[in-house]
Amino acid sequence: MFPILGNHVPLCDRLTRREWLRIGGVGLGGLALPHLLEQQAAGNTRRPSTAKNVIVVFITGGFPQHESWDPKPDAPAEIRGAFGTIPTRTPGYFVGELMPKTAELTDKIAVIRSVVTGDNAHSTSGYQMLTGVPHAPLNRENAAPGRPNDWPAVGGIVQALVPSQGGLPASVALPRRIANNNGQDPWPGTDAGFLGRKHDPWLLECNPADENFAAPGCSLSADVPPLRLDQRRSLLDQFRAHAELLDRTASAANLDHYRQQAVDLIAGGQAQAAFDLTREPNAMRDRYGRTIFGQSVLLARRLVEAGVSLVQVQWASTEKNRPNGGGWDTHEKHSESLKGWLMPEFDQVYSALLTDLIDRGMLDETLVCLVTEFGHTPKFNAKAGRDHWGRVFSIALAGGGIRGGVVHGSSDRHAAEPMSDIVRPSDYLATVFHCLGFEPDTIVHDVQGRPFPISRGTVIESILR
Repeated sequence: MFPILGNHVPLCDRLTRREWLRIGGVGLGGLALPHLLEQQAAGNTRRPSTAKNVIVVFITGGFPQHESWDPKPDAPAEIRGAFGTIPTRTPGYFVGELMPKTAELTDKIAVIRSVVTGDNAHSTSGYQMLTGVPHAPLNRENAAPGRPNDWPAVGGIVQALVPSQGGLPASVALPRRIANNNGQDPWPGTDAGFLGRKHDPWLLECNPADENFAAPGCSLSADVPPLRLDQRRSLLDQFRAHAELLDRTASAANLDHYRQQAVDLIAGGQAQAAFDLTREPNAMRDRYGRTIFGQSVLLARRLVEAGVSLVQVQWASTEKNRPNGGGWDTHEKHSESLKGWLMPEFDQVYSALLTDLIDRGMLDETLVCLVTEFGHTPKFNAKAGRDHWGRVFSIALAGGGIRGGVVHGSSDRHAAEPMSDIVRPSDYLATVFHCLGFEPDTIVHDVQGRPFPISRGTVIESILR
C-alpha cells in the first residue's frame, strides 16, 4: 500500500536550489500522487468495451462449491453436506439453499463451475486467481511477494492501462490487504509486481461500517489547515516560476495537470464525496448490511459510480471469536459456520450489490466478479470441516457484457474434479480485460521497459453477450 499523503516538508523563508528540487519532487507536503497520475495516463488504446468498470468481490478463505453454485444433492451425505438445493431464475439450475436472494438473480449471472488452479495453498492459489499466472512452485503456503512470482495483480494492470478520473485512481482495493498471518504478510500478486510501485492499486485499510468512517488520506492532516494548504499552493506557484531547475521534458510539463488532480483529491470534491457513505439513505446502508464487508461493497459501488475503473473488495469479519476466525477457511464446523453467519451475509451483500446496480441502470456497464482462491474438499474432515481444494471450484460473473442465466463447465458427481470446459484463472482474467476493452495481447512494460502481454488466457466466449 502507498499512502495518499506522505511526510510533509516544513515551510521556510529561504530555499536553496536543493530545496527547490526537493519541493518539486514532493509537491504538496510529500505528495507523490501527481507523478502516479501522470504515469497512469500513458496506457494502451482501448477497443470499444462492454464494461466501464469492474467490482471484484474476493471471498478469501475459499468459497464452498458444494453449498453454493455446484451442489450435489445425489451424492452421499458426507459429500453433499447438511443442506439441500433451491431452484433459481435459470430454468433447470439449482443452487444451495443458503442462497435464496442470489437464486432470484441468476438470470443476470454467468456461473463457471470448472475453475482449476491445481493449488491447495491460500497464498499461491490466490496468486494465480489474482494474476492469472501459476505460482512457482505450487502449494507454497505463506509465500512471499517477489521474483519470480511478481506478475502484477489485475488491479495493477488496470492502474497501468487506464487513466484516472476526477482525482480518483483507476484501481482501489479495500478494506484490508490479502495476507497471511493476520494481515502481516501480504500474498504475492496483490500489487503491481514487475510494473513497479507506481502502478500499485490503492489499498485502503479501513472500516466503512464505523460511524466515523472517513477515507484514509483524503483529508488534510491536523497540522495542515486550509490556510497552510493555500500557502503550499502558493509555494508551488513560486516553484513553477523556477522551472529552469527542471528538465524540459514532456513529462515535467505535464506535472501541473496531475498535481492539480492530487490537490482536488485532498481539498475536496468528487473524491471525498465518493467516500462519504453518509450520503447514502439509511435504507440502502441497511440493505447491504452494517458490516465491514457489506459497507465495503456499498463503497465499491460508490467508487465505480465516481469513476474508479476497478474496485476489489476482500472479505472482512470482526467476529474473531467465531470458529475459523469468522472467515471462510472452514477447517472446523463448516456447516455451522455457513448457516450461522457466512452464507446469510454473503447472500445479503451480493444480492444487494446486483439489485442496486440494476436499479441504478449500472449493471450493463459494471462487471461484477465473485471469485475466491479455491473451493473446499468434497469430504468433511474429523472436525466437521472442509479443507482446501484447488482441483475444481466455482466463480460467477455478472453485468458488463456478461450473458446472464449461463452455467459454464461442470464438475464430477462429487464436485471433486472438472468434467467439461475447464477454465484457468488466466481465462477468467482475459475475459475481464476483454470486457474492459483490452484484448489479452495488449502490452504493458515492466520497470526495465520489457514488453509483456496482459494475459496468456483465452476469453470465455460462451458467457459473453
